[in-house]
Amino acid sequence: MRVIGVGFGRTGTASLRIALERLGYGPCYHMLSVMEKPSRARGWLAAAKAADAADGAIDPPWEEIFDGFDSTLDWPGVAFWRELVEAYPDARVVLTVRDPYRWHRSMDATILRALRQAEHPVIGPLMRFGGRLRPDMGAFFAMTERVVLHRSFRGDLGGGAERFARLFEEHTAEVIAAVPADRLLVLEVADGWKPLCDFLGTTPPDEPFPHVNDQEEFARISGAQRRKVMTPVLATAAVGAAALTAAALLRRHLRP
Repeated sequence: MRVIGVGFGRTGTASLRIALERLGYGPCYHMLSVMEKPSRARGWLAAAKAADAADGAIDPPWEEIFDGFDSTLDWPGVAFWRELVEAYPDARVVLTVRDPYRWHRSMDATILRALRQAEHPVIGPLMRFGGRLRPDMGAFFAMTERVVLHRSFRGDLGGGAERFARLFEEHTAEVIAAVPADRLLVLEVADGWKPLCDFLGTTPPDEPFPHVNDQEEFARISGAQRRKVMTPVLATAAVGAAALTAAALLRRHLRP
């Protein structure tokens, strides 16, 4: 692990992921990596269990989780930023930042919206039922709740923009206080290649800094995940409805 991203998601991490891979620091682990392969969530659930163990007897399985990856950004990794900074003392650390209120607006339309669905009185139970039918997706739902909601947002989606902006600023301050200045880059991705390349000691490529709309990518992959979960739920419901209808018709036919 050569680069550890310690900034929250929705701070340009998808663009930075492409930039790091362009500079030779890839593959780069990202929440999109888990969304594309939900079975990866199991490693993060194990990491949460290990990190939360009171006696510290279990080491998080970082080498297993990051096998084949050279850098990490975004969640789930950022929820374990202290552990990762300690586990990989030679890695460079990048804290992506942006205006906290603009960050909250982006979060509210994507990640927080997805987390709120899990608490919906109708959608939540359907998602959990679908997760039992598709265990990898069930692990992904459990991971987002335990790792993103509880470790980063203290288990609470309330408080609106003011609370989340405060959490963002507190996280930024905690990272800056904990990571030595010569190991840390505080980065706004709008600043482009120069600060990142200066920090990593590389030459800026002769091309524009990547800019991807990860909100659209998030919506695309989330939609695909919902279809994977809801298809077996709806199929099961259809079979159940057909069975009940058939039973009712049979009772009517056999009724004297």
